[in-house]
Amino acid sequence: MSSQTEKIDAGTAGLDHYKSRLPTWRYIVREKLLPITRAETPYVALLQERMRTPMLDTYFAMTANLGTHTCFMVGLPILFWCGNPFLGRSMTTSLAAGVYLSGFVKDLLCLPRPLSPPLTRITMSGSAALEYGFPSSHSTNAMSVTVFSVLMLRDPSTTISREWSMYLQILAYIYAFSIVLGRLYCGMHGFLDVVCGSLLGAAIAYGQFYFGPAKDDWMFSSTGQALLIITLVIFVAIRIHPEPADNCPCFDDSVAFCAVILGIDAGGWHYARTQFADPSAWYPGTVPFSISELGWPKVFARIALGVVVVIVWRAVMKPLLLRGLPPVFRLVESLGMDLPRRYFKPASQYSTVPDQLDDNDVIPSARDFPQLLTNLRRRRALSVGPQSEADAYEALAYRQKRRRDSLLGVTSPDTITGATKEPENDKHYFDRDSSEPSNSRKRSLSLEEFRAQMGASVDMLSPEATVSSRQVKDGTNAKLNTDDEKDKSELFATIHKSRVRYDVEVITKLVVYAGIGWLAAEGNPILFHYVGLSV
Repeated sequence: MSSQTEKIDAGTAGLDHYKSRLPTWRYIVREKLLPITRAETPYVALLQERMRTPMLDTYFAMTANLGTHTCFMVGLPILFWCGNPFLGRSMTTSLAAGVYLSGFVKDLLCLPRPLSPPLTRITMSGSAALEYGFPSSHSTNAMSVTVFSVLMLRDPSTTISREWSMYLQILAYIYAFSIVLGRLYCGMHGFLDVVCGSLLGAAIAYGQFYFGPAKDDWMFSSTGQALLIITLVIFVAIRIHPEPADNCPCFDDSVAFCAVILGIDAGGWHYARTQFADPSAWYPGTVPFSISELGWPKVFARIALGVVVVIVWRAVMKPLLLRGLPPVFRLVESLGMDLPRRYFKPASQYSTVPDQLDDNDVIPSARDFPQLLTNLRRRRALSVGPQSEADAYEALAYRQKRRRDSLLGVTSPDTITGATKEPENDKHYFDRDSSEPSNSRKRSLSLEEFRAQMGASVDMLSPEATVSSRQVKDGTNAKLNTDDEKDKSELFATIHKSRVRYDVEVITKLVVYAGIGWLAAEGNPILFHYVGLSV
């Protein structure tokens, strides 16, 4: 990372921010898709305006947690510990592919979320809005889980009764519908985001269902070559992950899930060759499990112990690595062998890493659990206005276009979609809990009325729109530059400044989350045997 790049602070770059930071072909693709994202804003806002109720606010805010990485990372290891490694491995692989691919496309195209305002963001996670919008990771995760579950339930070899299969399929459809619709209702994504995210998730599920077993057979039957190839592929995937134009955390999630795949593959492959695995099971590396033999108290004790071990592993290894790796990284950097990434500070430019990093980890630390419980009690939080650098740059670019069209006397469809007057309190109130929707109205507006209201902004009605063409030509740039600089200072004052990220965090995530995968597939099952929680 060059020193010049580091000195560019959010809010000081011009409105050609993305043009200067993206390769030409990525910028061109982004510019082709950006009008679609902007054109969706009034329709998503109208959907939200007509549907908003306190009960639905709570429902969609809470069900969104079922589509997060944290939910899956805490829940999926239980499948390994309860004797179903096939389902656990399949789901984990599908989700890892979804997180990586959706994050890859997000950082590749850098497309923003729908504008807020006019949308109100309803969420229980402050980190969700820091990512780009296209495609929706929640939709990808939810659809991959749903489609894979339905394919499993409809498979002729399933032992589940037809009645239970029908109930579970209905439950899966409700789950997917709640997550996908909830992304629109909560103002977090547009139609293009959720449609493409859902298609990506469905494609991943079909790929895992039809080709996953063959990959597992190849891995378990090999003497180690398969693991080496899988490891190399994952490291290459991490390395080629695109550099985003803004400080987006998608790369962190991709690294974490890639590392989990390393852990469960290595752990499962080795566990299948030990005396602890169930020799009578059809799937290699199955943990011996029987509710009738264990009893429910031991089953719950096994799950509780497994979760505690995972939390302790993360709590111990993360600070240990963050303290021990910087000297190693400085040595590698001095030899010219480092692989720097934008927004990650190289080890030569810092002495220590802070102990308490607000890193929005996939699995939260123990100190974060009280805040999580508080969020659950609050049920939802409302936010209006930019929440990230990407939001702020999009708002700036949008305002500039509106002003330019206004000064030139042009009213284009792209100008009026989303050109809403910001409320007086256009600042974050992310922790504010409201019992009533902030945009509730006594009468639902028609689409035409809503679009007209969104277009009736101060800028669109300004006196400058009527000046002569010569006056416009001479004065447009000066006025735009003055207004843009004012908007920059206002918008970037409202967003939370992204924290410094350190190069050692990449390897730290790889080690920590590979260890979590290994604990799920091998470490904890062996521990269960020695503490009397095994069959």
